[in-house]
Amino acid sequence: MGRETTLFRSKESKSRADAVGFLRGIADRIEAGTLTLRQGAEEISLEFPDQIVLELKVEDEESASKGTEHSLEIELKWYDKAAQSGPVELG
Repeated sequence: MGRETTLFRSKESKSRADAVGFLRGIADRIEAGTLTLRQGAEEISLEFPDQIVLELKVEDEESASKGTEHSLEIELKWYDKAAQSGPVELG
């Protein structure tokens, strides 16, 4: 398996309404094909192909001090076009 590198990470508390609005904005940008994320001086731009892999995961984690933490993870995956090779050709 290949090496994994984190290019951008963010974690912040939002109201449910603010989180929904943010997710809608992300969805609109993915639909358009490009998403840019900014936090302070940090910025990353992503380009999305027409086909992507959508992975959903729901988890519960028990904590003695805080109770049960629930999480919904939404993950999108895609591959660089350069990584997709064509048929073998004779030269």
